[in-house]
This record gives sequence, structure tokens and C-alpha cells, in this order.
Amino acid sequence: MLRSGGRRPGPWRWPAALRRLSRLAPPTPAPVDPAVVRVDRSNVARLGAPKPGPRPRQLLSLPPFPAGADPLPGRKVAPRRVTAVSWVKHYFADVPQEAVQAHFNRRMVFSECPEHEVSDEIIRTQKHHLKKIKHNDVMGPGMRIHLPVSVAEGEIKKRYETIPTATLHPNKDEIEYLKRLVIHRDSAILVLNKPPKVPMKGHLPVHNSMDVLAAAALSYGNEEGPKLVHRLDRESSGLILMGRTNESFTRLHWLFTSVNLARTTSQTWNKACEAYMQKYWALVIGTPKEREGVISAPISKVLLDDGKAERVILAHPSGIDGAQEAITEYRVMGPTINGCSWIELRPLTGRKHQLRVHCAEALGTPIVGDYRYGWFVHQRWKHNPQPDFEPFTGEPYKLRRPEGLEVQKGSVLSKVPLLHLHCREMVIPNIAKFLSSTGEWHDHGAPWAKEKPSLLRFIAPMPPHMKISWNVMSSYLV
Repeated sequence: MLRSGGRRPGPWRWPAALRRLSRLAPPTPAPVDPAVVRVDRSNVARLGAPKPGPRPRQLLSLPPFPAGADPLPGRKVAPRRVTAVSWVKHYFADVPQEAVQAHFNRRMVFSECPEHEVSDEIIRTQKHHLKKIKHNDVMGPGMRIHLPVSVAEGEIKKRYETIPTATLHPNKDEIEYLKRLVIHRDSAILVLNKPPKVPMKGHLPVHNSMDVLAAAALSYGNEEGPKLVHRLDRESSGLILMGRTNESFTRLHWLFTSVNLARTTSQTWNKACEAYMQKYWALVIGTPKEREGVISAPISKVLLDDGKAERVILAHPSGIDGAQEAITEYRVMGPTINGCSWIELRPLTGRKHQLRVHCAEALGTPIVGDYRYGWFVHQRWKHNPQPDFEPFTGEPYKLRRPEGLEVQKGSVLSKVPLLHLHCREMVIPNIAKFLSSTGEWHDHGAPWAKEKPSLLRFIAPMPPHMKISWNVMSSYLV
């Protein structure tokens, strides 16, 4: 049967525009890039790009191996040769030896090839010249070791430690707490690992200061309690040294003031005084322009609020405002993570707030948690986070909290971080070798103490809030 018009009926032709919207249209072809078939937990196969592999950990750079006769201070006998594992264990004395050895067993420790120097740009473009080393490889002068920062990770304490009360006379709990802070004790000195937020010197409204509590709880049978040789800021943490006798306190106080004041006619003592040093670890906002260097910037004090408060600033070049000489050596230890970087500070002079002012004003990278000298930088850092990049691939990433890691109050992930400044390492003369219990001084060491080392080296673990920040920044970058 024909329709009107005499045309035979044929198949209906959809317009081209409607055909593209039809559900019967074939799917878009898969990308030409190589793909893999992935099967999820529900046994459903899907076609997609391969999952990215685990991203590398950031590397920590140890200082160059010294070329001196005694590269490991504090040992009784200087070894003829120093292996790589001995150098790493010496630098991380507070880390269990099993953890250090495990990094060597997993081939996670590298050294620089002597003909190349490693920079951030070389590492970012994967043109780095690092080679894996074994635990028994012998260290040479100038040799630098790179290893994951996970080697310094330690046990994380969920409870923030602080002195329970603020009484003039410490109770039993406070005495036990203070004794746990002692990491070395002999006849001449006491070395403590000071927690943050504990003042050093007490006055009328402050009772729970370190000097008052130590004199009451750490006398150990002496008539007089120990005296503070040097001080740390209230918010900072780390090693503090106390003299148990007047003679040890006086000589060590001279040493911390100036090495020339502590010199005597004894060459052994003078050589030990020249090896004295302190090293601080700090987390700063930003990264210094130079990876390492020396800051020589005098500082001076200014009074605020009609003399009720004071502030330390960089001195005017003219030097007419009572400037004090201040010198600090620094070294950047790793890449920039979440807009921050870890640096190592070695003060060559002991001025009040020297490290904080040098980091904030001389380097332009204030310490995390230092709101006195870096308030405006903290505001920009919190509101406008900088994009970060992986140290090897150069791809941007976002810092997140790893699974199972508790966020400690005051860490880098908290809204109000605590001060991230820690006195980590200290090398001092072994004054107990030269000073007898009766106060008699022996220039070449007491006869009964000749076998004792002339130097003592101490390592203080970081406080909980800094350890959390260290672990978060050393985790896999996700």
C-alpha cells in the first residue's frame, strides 16, 4: 500500500544533532595512553591509569665528615677509621641503634659522589648524583651522608608533659618528674632536658622555675643545690647545664661567656674548651636563600611600655645604640614542606633571643611558634599556604596527617603551634676529670681519672610537639 505522494516508506533517519545525544551512541574511545585493568574489592574490573607508586621520603643531610684527628668527640680513644654506621650513630645518639642499622639494611642511606654537588634543583629534576652506601664503608674527609628523616623518629607521647603544680616546695610527683629530666650526673655537673613552657629563673610571681625546683629536688645530698650555667627561653626546650659546685659553676660559666675566659695553663683543658659547641634544631617558615652560612648581625635591646617590656632587634650599623656582637652558624637540613623547613643553628655567642632574632630578621624565616618576632609572617603563612613540591619529582602535593598519628597540641598542624626551637646537642669539657671532690684543680687531669674522656657529648630528644611535627613532615607525601 502506497502513501499519498507515491513514495515507498523507508527507515527513519535521526538528525545528526540528536544522534550524538542518543544513548545508543558508542562510548568515547579509551585514551591511547597505556592503561591497566584494576580489580577492586567487589571483584569489578575497571579500565584506568595505573596507581602511582609510593612517593619518596625527604632526605636529611648530615654535616660533612670532618678532617680532624678526632671526628667523634667524647670517646675515650679516637678510632683509626670511622665507618658510615658509626658516623650516623654518633650523630643520632638518642636513636636506637637497631633503627639506624635497619636503614642501612634496607639500602636507604646515600652519599654524594665526590665529583658532583647535590642541590635542590638537581634533586627536583631527578638528576641527583647519590649512591647507596653500606654500613661498613669508611668515611672520608668532606664526605656527606643523606638518609631519610625517619631515622630520627621516636616514640610519640600522647600526653603533654608539664610540671603538675606551681608550688615553692616541690611535692613527690614533681621531684620524680625532675629526676626523669636528668640525662647525666657526675660529681661536677648535671645535664637536664628542659621541657617547653617552664621558666628558667624564678622571681616573686614565678615559683615553678628550673633553678628553684632543681635546688630543692636535685641536690642529691649536697648542702647546696645545683646552679644554672646558662639559660634557655621559657618557650624553648633542650639541654641545660647546671654546676653542682661553685668551682665547676664558675669555670663553665666562663666557658659559656667566652672561651678565652676559661683558658688555663693546661693544654689538655684548653683543647677541650675549643671543642665546646651547642647545636639547636628549629622549624622555620620559609627557606633561607643560602643552604648554609654564618650570620654576623649585632643585636640590641629596646624598652617598650615605659620600660615594662623589652624587645631584641638587629642593631644599627653605626653601633651607637649599645649593640652586642652576635654570630650564628646555620645549615638547612631538608626541603621545604608545607611552607616550612628544618634548620640547624650553632650559636657562637650567647645573647638573649639571638637565634630567634637572627632567624626572623637576618634570614627572613621566623621560627614556627615565635609570635614575638614573626607575628605577621605567621598570619600570611596560615591564610596563604605556599604550594609545596616533592623533592624528587617536583610535583605539587598537600601535607596531610598520616593514619594513626595523634595530633599533638602545639605541633605544626595545630592552629596555634608552640615554639619549635630545641637545644639538641652539646659538647663540653669533662670538668669532673680536672676537678676533685674537694675543689682541687688538676691541669692534666686527676690521677684517678686519666682514663676518662676529656669531652662529653649529649643529645636531647625533641619534645612531643616537635616530634609530632618531625614525624608528619617525614612521612610519605600524599
